[in-house]
Amino acid sequence: MADTAPEMILHNGRITTLDRGNPAPEAVAITNGRFSAVGEAAAILPTAGPNTRVIDLGGRRLIPGLIDNHLHVIRGGLNFNMELRWDGVRSLADAMNMLKRQVAITPPPQWVRIVGGFTENQFAEKRLPTLDEINAVAPDTPVFILHLYDRALLNGAALRAVGYNKDTPNPPGGEIQRAPDGTPTGLLLARPNAGILYATLAKGPTLPFDYQLNSTRHFLRDLNRLGVTGAIDAGGGFQNYPDDYKVIENLAADGELTVRIAYNLFTQKPKGEKDDFLRWTSTAKYQQGDDYFRLNGAGEMLVFSAADFEDFRVERPEMPPEMEPELEQVVRIVVQNRWPWRLHATYDQTIGRALDVFEKVDAEMPIGDLHWIFDHAETVSERNLERIARLGGGIAVQHRMAYQGEYFVERYGARAAEATPPVAKMLEMGVKVSGGTDATRVASYNPWVALYWLTTGKTVGGMRITPERNTLDRETALRMLTEKVTWFSNEEGKKGQIAEGQLADLAVLDRDYFDIPGDEIQDVTSLLTVVGGRVVHGAGGFAPLSPPLPPAMPDWSPVRRFGGYQDRRAASGDTRGVFARAMARCCDAACGVHGHDHAGAWAASTPAGGDQGFWGALGCSCWAF
Repeated sequence: MADTAPEMILHNGRITTLDRGNPAPEAVAITNGRFSAVGEAAAILPTAGPNTRVIDLGGRRLIPGLIDNHLHVIRGGLNFNMELRWDGVRSLADAMNMLKRQVAITPPPQWVRIVGGFTENQFAEKRLPTLDEINAVAPDTPVFILHLYDRALLNGAALRAVGYNKDTPNPPGGEIQRAPDGTPTGLLLARPNAGILYATLAKGPTLPFDYQLNSTRHFLRDLNRLGVTGAIDAGGGFQNYPDDYKVIENLAADGELTVRIAYNLFTQKPKGEKDDFLRWTSTAKYQQGDDYFRLNGAGEMLVFSAADFEDFRVERPEMPPEMEPELEQVVRIVVQNRWPWRLHATYDQTIGRALDVFEKVDAEMPIGDLHWIFDHAETVSERNLERIARLGGGIAVQHRMAYQGEYFVERYGARAAEATPPVAKMLEMGVKVSGGTDATRVASYNPWVALYWLTTGKTVGGMRITPERNTLDRETALRMLTEKVTWFSNEEGKKGQIAEGQLADLAVLDRDYFDIPGDEIQDVTSLLTVVGGRVVHGAGGFAPLSPPLPPAMPDWSPVRRFGGYQDRRAASGDTRGVFARAMARCCDAACGVHGHDHAGAWAASTPAGGDQGFWGALGCSCWAF
């Protein structure tokens, strides 16, 4: 019995398998990294051996681990420890307080960077900070704040650090806003693409290799805290292959990846795209790697002339006439090598022109079996959906409208926003579709915000942009970030459900996704996350199971003080949340257990217990620190 006993059994919970033939079992067993039994507790519990970890879920909801269909996880990991995240913060006053506190401990020549993941509409004040406000809290430390795809705010110290002055010309596609005398004000505008924003950010200091390893581990742990067990990495600007992949390759080789990553190769140089893909298809093999880290194909950038970066504050960009011949060159290369691809495309006009190219290539070399996709597709038409389905393609949607919906409505009207993107129509038509975030520089990496947007139709600012008829029920939305993503990485039947033989990736939630009010969906976290049968995150009552994580490096890292995605309770003045967030940093330093449920523990402790009662509710001895 001991030789065949499972390594882990989970029971006494509300288990959602997404397996229609076995939707709500009583228990699951895990053996050799896969689900080995899913069924009745009376049949599974007796199979436990002396070394089996038996976990009582205490009535908690258990779901398959979440998979993000479009996450810049590799690039995000390299920089995570340097970034102050405003994701989830609901008050500009709180956000500026965070900035002031971080400025105070950031040594020269380092910057304080707030790199996307938020929108001004999430703040109660409904605005961004002014440049005067930023300069007041940071007169000497460079501050760079990226807001969506539309703008960046730099204080005077940052302008000096990057060398922008009266003589600096505007780069193609961008604007350096200036005072009447020509002096840069600190506002950079993407007109019409984000090149100026990302090129400016790239001028900042980077972390050394060992710090990048540590940074990536902390980013992966915060994803695990949110129930994420898998992601498709969509490449990214200033993410060069193979140089910038060495950190993630090292973690994979050492067995330290806690999120399964399928990665796409993103071209880096305009007019050099053909050479990139000729080189990569000759030196790399599609699907090389393993279940934790493997090559998933080309894109999301195939050619720069086809990139219609969305900024709904300005008019839709018109793609240049060279788009089609340049795109055809690259598509032919990847099709000849039988590589899938993904193409960033916001607008239906761009999608239609790209489909002209795909149909031309398909007439000579069929593409229907390649799992190729469009990314984003906010304004795709029904006609082009039919063309995509006919060619065997898919659409990867993300929750960008949750962050930019107000701007879309302002430019195009509420009626146009009702089906932007038309997710319900895609499902109705049988188009392959799945969900994700497009984090970290535009929307947040929190997948529960995506599920909130898909099910409620609301932005993070609370505006209802999608009517109920175009929203999804909660089970369908959950499938969008689990089983439906597997087609996009050619892993159908391997993961995404809790079913015998599938990879044992799961999350136990801090609240029941199926029962809570819609607005609370964006607040869900995981109390226990398991990848391949291995616990990668534990909080609350499961905190003792959480593997240790070294403190964030360097010692001034914003992650040490603030963590990643911010609890809305902490950001809205709830004293329990504020205290919990502050104590989280001390707890990590004292006992090395990252991710304790501090807010829950504070609520559970009695006033008479004081601080020691709080730490006792956590189940650790951090109070001694």
